[in-house]
Amino acid sequence: MATAFIGLDFIKDIVHPEGKISHTSAPAAERGVIEKVNRALSTGRKKGWFTVLVKVGFAKGYTDQPKHSPFFGRLHEIGALEAESSGMEFHPELKAELADLVIVKPRISAFYGTQLDAALRARKIDRLIVAGVSTAWAVQSTVRDAHDRDYEVYVLEDACAAATEPVHQSSMELLGSIARVIRVTDLVEIS
Repeated sequence: MATAFIGLDFIKDIVHPEGKISHTSAPAAERGVIEKVNRALSTGRKKGWFTVLVKVGFAKGYTDQPKHSPFFGRLHEIGALEAESSGMEFHPELKAELADLVIVKPRISAFYGTQLDAALRARKIDRLIVAGVSTAWAVQSTVRDAHDRDYEVYVLEDACAAATEPVHQSSMELLGSIARVIRVTDLVEIS
């Protein structure tokens, strides 16, 4: 099987304490998520996996922002997730240089409006290992989308975080029905 690691939304606006919508920054720090994602990226590089980092954001001037969305509609008012802003940069401790590809997504799922599926299919990838923030949003949405596209999906539980631990655990319980929930230490067993 050909494998890809996909890391979701490890950007300053979301996962750094100074981020403009950083609801997951404290839980991510408590769980050591950035260090675990770095381990997953390093493992992926050593094993020859395709490594992808995905970040959510909108074009400069918010021309593609869905203003009617309860989730995204007011971000322009606080200057969050705008292309070329410092908030769109990866967390400073993330080893983003280990990614083979960086994708910007305009919605919650990494597949929506991006070249992700085409890039995976071009490399004949059939297994995805997904980590990210927030577990309840980007991870769930991407994993569900990947499942419905017939990928074999693994969720790297300890490299994910949500705004609260109960929300994270609930998400993992739901995703366990369509994906294998694993930990960073389990990556050594995956070829």
